[in-house]
Amino acid sequence: MAALMGQKLTMRVERMSYGPDAIAHSEDGKTVFVTGGAVPGDLVEAEVTEERPTFARARLLQVVEPSGDRVTAPCPFVDLCGGCPWAHLSREAQLKEKRDNVVGSLVRIAHMDAARAEDLVAPVERPGDDWGYRNKVELGISSRGGKALVGMHAAGDAGIIKVDRCPLFDTKSQKAVKAVSGALSYLANSHGLEVERVGIRASRRTKDLEIALWTPTGAFPRAQVAKVLGDAAKASSVVRVLTKGPQKARRVTGVERLSGKGSWEELIAGQRMLLSAPSFFQVNTVGAERLVQLVLDGLRPEEDDEAMDLYCGAGTFTLPLARACGFVSAVESYGPAVRDLRRNLERSGLDNVDAIGGDAGREFPDTDADVIVVDPPRAGLSADVVRQLSEQPARAIAYVSCDPATLARDLARFEEIGTFAPTRITPVDLFPQTFHVETVVLMSRKDT
Repeated sequence: MAALMGQKLTMRVERMSYGPDAIAHSEDGKTVFVTGGAVPGDLVEAEVTEERPTFARARLLQVVEPSGDRVTAPCPFVDLCGGCPWAHLSREAQLKEKRDNVVGSLVRIAHMDAARAEDLVAPVERPGDDWGYRNKVELGISSRGGKALVGMHAAGDAGIIKVDRCPLFDTKSQKAVKAVSGALSYLANSHGLEVERVGIRASRRTKDLEIALWTPTGAFPRAQVAKVLGDAAKASSVVRVLTKGPQKARRVTGVERLSGKGSWEELIAGQRMLLSAPSFFQVNTVGAERLVQLVLDGLRPEEDDEAMDLYCGAGTFTLPLARACGFVSAVESYGPAVRDLRRNLERSGLDNVDAIGGDAGREFPDTDADVIVVDPPRAGLSADVVRQLSEQPARAIAYVSCDPATLARDLARFEEIGTFAPTRITPVDLFPQTFHVETVVLMSRKDT
């Protein structure tokens, strides 16, 4: 097999990876991951930048013959910013590729029969808008020529690029990106601010707009920052999230309210949720509502049921479960989210929830649940949690996943134990223009 490093190859793109890259093959059959905006069906010229024994990586030089699925993205920064790597691919083709990635993970990682996987996985649901759907964007900060540069993270970890808007962000809040970037550049240059990143959250439902600055602990010009940022973006809340520790292991030590409410509120599935800046919330509110509906429709909770909600966050699933069930045991390890959950329960007048702070494996509820929701981070479930879930008498489990690979691994573990098996797998496109896909898996007891 001839060496490919540095060569310019002409290849037909076949499919998308679970990532920003497209997949093609060289003439001698080696898999080539093509970065830079290629889509399935394109005939491309690409330069090989890395070669390994089983695959190579290449950078797109030009599209020789465009695919019928290639579209022109409305974002002027699409080829520079890393936020929407699939934006050159039509939405219909994006949905197909996302479903194929879920099915492929089940076959490759869970060793599921291909026909069974195809039968289990429903078409990808498409709630909400294709652009302007995000309720949150994050800006990065770097220094160039002694001046602060505020903007989006460039594709391929190539630093920060200056932008004046993000078409993925809430349409009515677009001006906030430019306003916050300008104000923060001024503050950083005139006050020497040490800011790691800034988050902007906007709700078109509650009209809240929050600006959160992530900074190390220490001295900080609070009043000046509050005034400049608040005036620039007409924010309902400006907060400072204090962090400590090594760069790769930062931990939150507190949140300071600089102005306004000090928190952000969103309306989802008929419930008003309060969130502090460090707490996770789905960036697509309409999509999150669909997740809630799929979970409730699948579990069919009854008023005398006991429910369990692991990795519950600030209560996206806990609150509707508490309204439908007799009692809910909710477990969350992240301190700020646990505090938000307890506040949301109190504000909603719900007193039938045991909000447990701690690791799901170590703090696994000592109860017999009828229905269970698990919504773990990208790492998925530990083998111990799968075992404990499999020992529950529940009639059904809803597994909400953000990563097809760890989902497939966990489903294989469930099937090896043999208590629960998937009966329906529904991918939901919460992240148009990206490779990410959320998946709701309904599992039922095999003895019912």
